[in-house]
Amino acid sequence: MQQLAWNRQLVDKYNINGPRYTSYPTALELRSGFANDKVEAALLESDQPLSLYLHIPFCHQLCYYCGCNKVVTRHQDKADRYLTALAQELKLYAPLVAHREKRHLHLGGGTPTFLTSSQLTRLMALLQTELGFSPAQAGEVSIEIDPRSCDKGKLAHLRKLGFNRVSFGVQDFNDEVQIAINRVQPLQRVRSLVNEARALGFASINLDIVYGLPHQTQANFAYTLNTLLSLQPDRVSIFSYAHLPSRFAAQRKIPEEAMLQGAQKQQLLLQAIDALSAAGYQSIGMDHFAKPHDELAVAQRENRMQRNFQGYTTHGSDTLLGLGVSSISQVNGVVWQHVKDLPDYYSRLTDQALPVDKGFSLSRDDRLRGAVISELICHFHVDLAAVAKQWKIDPECYFAAALQQLQPYIEDGLVTIDQHNIQVTRLGQLWVRLICACFDVYQRQGNSFSKVI
Repeated sequence: MQQLAWNRQLVDKYNINGPRYTSYPTALELRSGFANDKVEAALLESDQPLSLYLHIPFCHQLCYYCGCNKVVTRHQDKADRYLTALAQELKLYAPLVAHREKRHLHLGGGTPTFLTSSQLTRLMALLQTELGFSPAQAGEVSIEIDPRSCDKGKLAHLRKLGFNRVSFGVQDFNDEVQIAINRVQPLQRVRSLVNEARALGFASINLDIVYGLPHQTQANFAYTLNTLLSLQPDRVSIFSYAHLPSRFAAQRKIPEEAMLQGAQKQQLLLQAIDALSAAGYQSIGMDHFAKPHDELAVAQRENRMQRNFQGYTTHGSDTLLGLGVSSISQVNGVVWQHVKDLPDYYSRLTDQALPVDKGFSLSRDDRLRGAVISELICHFHVDLAAVAKQWKIDPECYFAAALQQLQPYIEDGLVTIDQHNIQVTRLGQLWVRLICACFDVYQRQGNSFSKVI
């Protein structure tokens, strides 16, 4: 694939913040005091299969760059209390979802591999007992892994429990970068775990890396990319470091003078795109890559890839049930989030109440705009004739304001449009979040979101 031509003027022009659109509207639009009966109705009124996301908030050590909801502790017994509370939560959800299949499971965090093997066994037994979830009958059963909290024995145990996909958080392979973000994990440990996961027969292995971290340069990022490619992962996620020290106190420990800014940072992304494309990986959305045989790559080629709060997925953007503290669900046009703090979470469950903190019911306009944004961010293309037919609208009239906002992107060669199609160009894919924002009637300004690149 031909390398992207770098354009400094575009970088300066579009060096602004924007949502990642794991949902539309974004989670910032969720409203406090959301009634539990709306959640219950959403779960009961449809019989579509559910995907499950389960949040494990604990980490053994603080990573300075991280903006996830987490509890840093060395006390392993805190996970036992959490699992006891989670059992109560599952009992509350069980009668609401008993009529639905549960086809997929993803464990995120925090650090899911904070859990010991016995705690992981207990967790999977709870899902089986309370929700009827069976890994043997499910599709994708995945878990995020911190290489520092996993060994070959735990990997084998995960495989035995039915997990078939793993995602290793690597971030960067350079020692200086790892020290600066307080996440030191030797290459040999990562390599050993990846090789073991492959030997154990995990269907898909993902590696996460982050660009824009302190002390990264084009030279040492090339080392990270070459090392990553030597491990031959099935999927690669490339995330932009979102430096928001006003929101995340730990990020104040990162030396800002050690970070690349503007065009220098964006160059790292182009470097990654070129390296992965040359190695035969298929570009998935705006920041993911997969080998052509991987299920996600196949789903994209078949125009059935979706996007939800877990990111790019092959299943259910409107059938996701989030479990555990701070998790977000979207089912049947209703979005809700659980309380973010463990004491509140425990208190709600002690009172025999679902731990719902806030939520939002999608209007027809929300669903329509969400469908268009999903097509743009997943497939970089919208068939306007299909939209007109499905939603019984005149797109040119309905989206008049959005089409007007697209004009600068058209003039800059990032989008092409005619009466039948909107197409994001290959260069425009770098700024697809901003292109999506043209259709967003809830657009927010300021520092609510990270830089788009």
